[in-house]
Amino acid sequence: MQFGSLSFWRNFRSTNKQYVVLGLGRFGRAVCSTLHQMGYEVMGIDSGEKQVTQALNDNIVSHALQLDTTDRQALAEAGVFEFETAIVAIGNYIEASTITTLNLKDGGVNYVVAKASTEIHGQLLDKVGANLVIFPEREMGCQVARMLTRPNVLERLDLDANNSVVELVIPEEFEGKTLQELQLRSRYGVNVLAVAQQCTSGGVENIQVNPNPYDRLHKGMVLIVIGSNERIERLPM
Repeated sequence: MQFGSLSFWRNFRSTNKQYVVLGLGRFGRAVCSTLHQMGYEVMGIDSGEKQVTQALNDNIVSHALQLDTTDRQALAEAGVFEFETAIVAIGNYIEASTITTLNLKDGGVNYVVAKASTEIHGQLLDKVGANLVIFPEREMGCQVARMLTRPNVLERLDLDANNSVVELVIPEEFEGKTLQELQLRSRYGVNVLAVAQQCTSGGVENIQVNPNPYDRLHKGMVLIVIGSNERIERLPM
């Protein structure tokens, strides 16, 4: 699972090099792996010995512990409350997730990200002090729907519920035209941040920030635009 959403990653402070992830299921493992690959020190915690051993064997964490995250004393003795940021990835066990989040906030952890499985679960996490509540399954469902209906969109970074940055392969009607001629801001209400070239792997390369408005667009080029979701959806496919 990849996390392209800014709503998840933007709140992780670049000066903070240590994170603790509580719950080593698929979501927790993905968070650990991504943070570890980015060069951060990650402690993984789970109540299951198998999950802890697997995380260590797969080298997706710096350290891993087996303990009951609903036990405040155990968390304190393990030094969990010394972390600046914690990610509660126990989404399928509402009681354990909520108690764990409460323990972390009461223990003085400054920033707690918590995974929710339902709206009510999310409300509970919010009430006990979670700084950021996320719904990975719901967000993935939205991403799949967008991918099916807007196949020219390569990547989407959600700034909030209403605004996004998107990478999109230029539609056929944009080919051979300049940004000056297209007037995307006045016609569609979006701003162009950069242009790039789509590479064979599906990503982008040769990114040009603040592109020359008089350069012509060609097949296979990619626009990186920012705007409201409503405005972005008006762009031709």
